[in-house]
Amino acid sequence: MPIDDKTLRLLSKKGVPKVLFENAYSQMQRELFLAQGLNIELQEDNCYRFETTKIPLDDAVFCIVDIETNGSRSDKYQVIEIGAVKIKNHTIIDTFESLVTCKEISEHITEITGIDVEMTKDAPSLEDVMLDFRIFLGSDIFVAHAVKFDYNFISAMMQRCGLEALLNRKLCTIDLAERTISSYRYGLSYLNEQLELYKDATHHRALSDAITAAKLFKHVYDFLPKEIESAEDLLRFSKEAARLKRPKFDPAYIEKEKED
Repeated sequence: MPIDDKTLRLLSKKGVPKVLFENAYSQMQRELFLAQGLNIELQEDNCYRFETTKIPLDDAVFCIVDIETNGSRSDKYQVIEIGAVKIKNHTIIDTFESLVTCKEISEHITEITGIDVEMTKDAPSLEDVMLDFRIFLGSDIFVAHAVKFDYNFISAMMQRCGLEALLNRKLCTIDLAERTISSYRYGLSYLNEQLELYKDATHHRALSDAITAAKLFKHVYDFLPKEIESAEDLLRFSKEAARLKRPKFDPAYIEKEKED
């Protein structure tokens, strides 16, 4: 049985009393949640909460992920490349990168990514890559630029390969940037150029974009309110804090006009 929205909200804040939670979810279900990346723990006040409510921000592990696919629909297409970096206390502690065997990649996708079928012919299968990534991700917080697409697509790929759906806590770097940096646009390539995050970036290659998003994630730390102490505080801030007002004019365009 999936966790309903009301219970999810309680687990992120007030908590759910032990008796109520254990009556609703068996030991086997709770173990399955953990296997799917969702760590729910019994805390000192005898209430269950997400582990992220207790983890200090600098002790949390954030897994910043990017994927390339051969189409936008997860029911018809597949991941062709995945890249990820793990960050703890402002430092990259691990990386993951793999192409994925694919029999069909359109010219349009190849033009965007530089990836063609020939490049993937010796790559691991989708099943192997999804299993390896599931192990790599563990119960860490899943982070991506426009996280909904990457998270849902990977979750669908895992289910296609016989694994369970993702349940990891997730965070979007666009949401976070919109609440900490005033920018005319929030696309990853644009922010990379404006903030000079990663000079060696290769846009639309998975690991490069994951590294760029990780550098953006580290950049916004300096702009976070002091009251954000736990990983769950950051997740809540990224969804609930007011977005900053965007400038009326694109500074990149203005600078280009000056040069001309």
